[in-house]
Amino acid sequence: MHSNQTSAAVRETTAAFTIDMQPAAPHLEMTDRYDFTKLWTGGMSGASSGLMLSAGDPVRGKAGYVALERFDGTIDGLRGTVVLQQYGSMNDSVTLYYESVPGSGTDGLSGITGRIDLTVTEGDHRVHIHYALN
Repeated sequence: MHSNQTSAAVRETTAAFTIDMQPAAPHLEMTDRYDFTKLWTGGMSGASSGLMLSAGDPVRGKAGYVALERFDGTIDGLRGTVVLQQYGSMNDSVTLYYESVPGSGTDGLSGITGRIDLTVTEGDHRVHIHYALN
């Protein structure tokens, strides 16, 4: 999640997730598609589902992906939903951008903005979440 506004205090929390990815029929030539579900635990607790589109040659370290997912649960006890978007690329180095979609938060997560820093170690997905409620 990424925040450009300075009026709301930035909050931080940590969480982890498990992911189940299933290949799906691609919509574009030379791309792959995956449907996925995640279970979140910790400061961000709940479930999400989404889809990922990828292209390139990940075996050679040259690839990219985009993903959208809808999270339903709580962040630091605030219940609601929010859509998350991801952008990743690798070309000798890895770039990953993970944020909330502006205007997508509902209920207790209404007005949420921010970013998620992801660390994957031996298949273990851990996140540090920086967010604000505007």
